[in-house]
Amino acid sequence: MKATWNNEVIAESNDTIVVENNHYFPAESVKKEYLQGSDTHTTCPWKGLASYYTLTVDGQQNKDAAWYYPEPKEAAAQIKNYVAFWKGVKVTA
Repeated sequence: MKATWNNEVIAESNDTIVVENNHYFPAESVKKEYLQGSDTHTTCPWKGLASYYTLTVDGQQNKDAAWYYPEPKEAAAQIKNYVAFWKGVKVTA
């Protein structure tokens, strides 16, 4: 699977985990140079507290376009250290 935004590959992996129709990429498969930490957090009743990244590619920003669960609840333990994308990031096979 490949995550692309603004004509740049942000992440690529054969080992994504699909949860609620979102592909979660292993952290080591994500190009960290495109990620900036965000103060945004949301809560999922069964996954826990999500944290976000803003993508920056060629001077363009996509606020909170990536998210992850640093300490997921037990039901979602398999996605710890995995990153998912939305807000126009294309995830393709």
